[in-house]
Amino acid sequence: MSAVQSQHSPVHPVADAAQLFGDDPLTRRFAPLLARIAEGAVQREQHRELAYEPVEWLREAGYTRLRVPQQYGGEGVSLTQFFALVTRLGEADSNLPQILRVHGGFVESLLENSDAALRDRWLTRVAQGQIVGGAVSERTGVTNNSVRLTQTDGAWHLDGEKYYTTGTLYADWVDVTAHDGQSDVRVLVKADTPGVERIDDWDGFGQRLTGSGTARFERVPVSPDNLYRRYQASEPRRNSLLTAYYQALHVANLAGISRAALRDAVTFTQARTRTFGIPGESSPRDNPLVHRVVGRLASLAYSTQSISAALARAIDEVCVARAEGRTDEQTYIRLDIQTFQAQQIVIEQTLQAATLLFEVGGASATSESRRFDRYWRNARVLASHNPAIIREAAIGDFYLNGKAHNERFGVAREGSPA
Repeated sequence: MSAVQSQHSPVHPVADAAQLFGDDPLTRRFAPLLARIAEGAVQREQHRELAYEPVEWLREAGYTRLRVPQQYGGEGVSLTQFFALVTRLGEADSNLPQILRVHGGFVESLLENSDAALRDRWLTRVAQGQIVGGAVSERTGVTNNSVRLTQTDGAWHLDGEKYYTTGTLYADWVDVTAHDGQSDVRVLVKADTPGVERIDDWDGFGQRLTGSGTARFERVPVSPDNLYRRYQASEPRRNSLLTAYYQALHVANLAGISRAALRDAVTFTQARTRTFGIPGESSPRDNPLVHRVVGRLASLAYSTQSISAALARAIDEVCVARAEGRTDEQTYIRLDIQTFQAQQIVIEQTLQAATLLFEVGGASATSESRRFDRYWRNARVLASHNPAIIREAAIGDFYLNGKAHNERFGVAREGSPA
């Protein structure tokens, strides 16, 4: 049993959903830290305490360099191992996987990049503990990329504003999309550079601590070495694992929320001496109706984690095939469709679990001291990042007509950070 589970389920170890999933060495290694993160999750939620300390704990423990190959000083773990750990981190506090999601995507983009010098420079920095946040999306309906990169007297400067800048509050570097007058570009700037302003004004009702608010850039100097990509935002992302990666991380995080709902339902029920609707003292843990609720929650946790694990294995298989030169455009299209399919079911089942949790108790389950509501709110916000209904239509069109999805991710549209 993991340390997180042992704290919350002291009576019956069999109540731990982990019993149905063999804990790998990586998960066991991080178990004490996950327990520490879980201990403060409710307090951080109640007081909007930004998760600076947990992010530092994860950095110090090596979480941010897990996918970096060993040759650069990382650990080179598989995506199957990594996403299993993401699920446990999401169970402890679902803000944390989201805070570091852009960082992980940046690492994956480097692993795909053919520029050896770029890979060497940035993978080494990540292995040393540096964290990257993102400033890609905007709220304005006028343009999808209003930030400008301009050159004056031979020096580059960045000006403009982004929103949905997940993780920037906690980052050492900010990965920014901009326009230089001819094409869209990606540039990296130090988060503490004069002219960079990071604002905690994210107003979503869930994932409140992710730093997904505003980033402003006012005449921020940019080194030419850190202008690392030019592209056309009108082109769909192809021959890349990034679409699957970003959504698989959401899926793993949602599976963690399902596990947390089960954990808290068991803990809440085991401590109670009165069944809702039955006068006098009784034991909810002996009530067949409560058994049904917990049984359903356990099944939902098992299902979401199983789907997440299967998706991670599929992405790993494509990673191996890519390294061996056995991939083509269709490989990535099929993987994206598989990812979208997983997304449909895991979103639905996690939201069901987050609602069903309240059926194990009466009004006491709604106490602010427990903040059980955060599971539904956080799951709903995660599910809203890339509308599932659009993905569902893309799945149907693929099966009926063989058409690839046509999403563009150069710059995310309003309300839909990639």
